Amino acid sequence: MNIINTISNIDDIFISGHFDLSEWKKYMDLYIPGAKEICLKDMIDCQRAGYTWEKDYLPILDGAYNDLGKIDKVVNAFAEVTQNLNDRIYEVFNRTLDVDIYLYLGLCNGAGCVTEVSGKTTILLGIEKIIEFGWYDIDSMNALILHELGHVYQKQYGLFKITTNSEKDSFLWQLFTEGVAMVFEQEILGNFNYFHQDKDNWRNWCESNIELIIRSFCDDLNTMTRDNQRYFGDWVSFENHSDVGYYLGTRFVRFMLEENSFDSIINYGLDKIKEEFDRFIGDKL
Repeated sequence: MNIINTISNIDDIFISGHFDLSEWKKYMDLYIPGAKEICLKDMIDCQRAGYTWEKDYLPILDGAYNDLGKIDKVVNAFAEVTQNLNDRIYEVFNRTLDVDIYLYLGLCNGAGCVTEVSGKTTILLGIEKIIEFGWYDIDSMNALILHELGHVYQKQYGLFKITTNSEKDSFLWQLFTEGVAMVFEQEILGNFNYFHQDKDNWRNWCESNIELIIRSFCDDLNTMTRDNQRYFGDWVSFENHSDVGYYLGTRFVRFMLEENSFDSIINYGLDKIKEEFDRFIGDKL
């Protein structure tokens, strides 16, 4: 695992306090070769969808650079979450991860994503979007880094992607993989009650309403689409609470861990997950 903070090198990207795209390209080629093309393609796709450079990009990029206090908060949270991270993962799972983690200045591509850069699994953390969203506290940085590493772990040591034409199967698989990533977070932090989403009594509400969440998820599965799902993402709402699918997925994976190991579970196929989910429902309802 390589952990790289490139933020101390962004001064040359800004001329008189304003972002310069040509200088940014040089910065990317120097520090993250291969990622420039990913960022530019994403920007072009967004512009085709109606986003503009002057309105949607430049204010965010300039705003991030000119807020040194928030830059410091992001850098400090990044340093704390990644401190001895490879050793901490090895202590818990007896395995290491082949991944590069970059804190960098992107083109508003996202606060955090896992992608392939020059054939290497890479986590890109865009400081401009982290600042825009206000995600510079420790919980948010845990979500950005540890949660994504949970997906990387399953990808490298288990079965992460499946091929299916069924939306129902896709959402059940998403419930499983998000649960795996949540449990990975908890294991690394040594706190089985930890949820990075736990603000405004979120965890207690989910715990008190677990049967409602299970029943509703099961009822919704047959008609669930990307447009109407209520369980994954802070932009959707289930009974005025977001991200309840992450709580349900965690409970599901914890249930399976009562009888099998984490490394065994992440190698389960779709049929086995269906079987285990039926068993989970029978136990909880």
